[in-house]
Amino acid sequence: MGLQQFEQRLERMVEGAFSKGLRGGLQPIEIGRRLTREMDLLRRVGVRGLIAPNFFVVTLSPQDAERFRSFVDVLARELGDAAREHARTENYGFVGPVEVEIHLDEGLRSGRFTVEADVVEGPDGLPAASLVLPDGARVVLESETLVIGRLPECAVVLNDPNVSRRHAEVQRRGSEVVVVDLGSTNGTRVNGVPVGERPLADGDEITVGTTAIRFEMS
Repeated sequence: MGLQQFEQRLERMVEGAFSKGLRGGLQPIEIGRRLTREMDLLRRVGVRGLIAPNFFVVTLSPQDAERFRSFVDVLARELGDAAREHARTENYGFVGPVEVEIHLDEGLRSGRFTVEADVVEGPDGLPAASLVLPDGARVVLESETLVIGRLPECAVVLNDPNVSRRHAEVQRRGSEVVVVDLGSTNGTRVNGVPVGERPLADGDEITVGTTAIRFEMS
């Protein structure tokens, strides 16, 4: 990975906090290692291969919760990304979106923490799927079709003059997820290839206008 990249990304995002107040105490990389270990320990055989936990509760001591307070949302998001990267490396699947919650336990001493992991099905029992936008925001695909375009009522609104008002849509068809071009002016591409309609695989890049969106089965 994964985990080293996870720590490097966090270090950049918290602007020097690692080299100041965070050194010497509990490190996010320790939480990341425990989280991925729980995935390995609790994986199980599913219909389509190995299924890993996708819902995690990280519990911190009051002291560590205070140290991480200014970037706790970033930490939760990066831990979720670490779980997704680990799943790709180990060929694990998820049955629902990856979620990480961070809680506080007054009874924990500084440096101590717990990670609880569970397999939680997504809405309507659908397999996990999401779109990752250029800014890193993640849009979880549920049962409803997602429309991509410039109109404010689109599920994914893009400020790109090369994107049509209603450019493309992403929809579930049984176990598949399909992208469909909606007659856009500049077309829709998947991994650089123009498409009218195409099933998506984990890691595919959807390009609308000049904007690239990554599809992930997580």
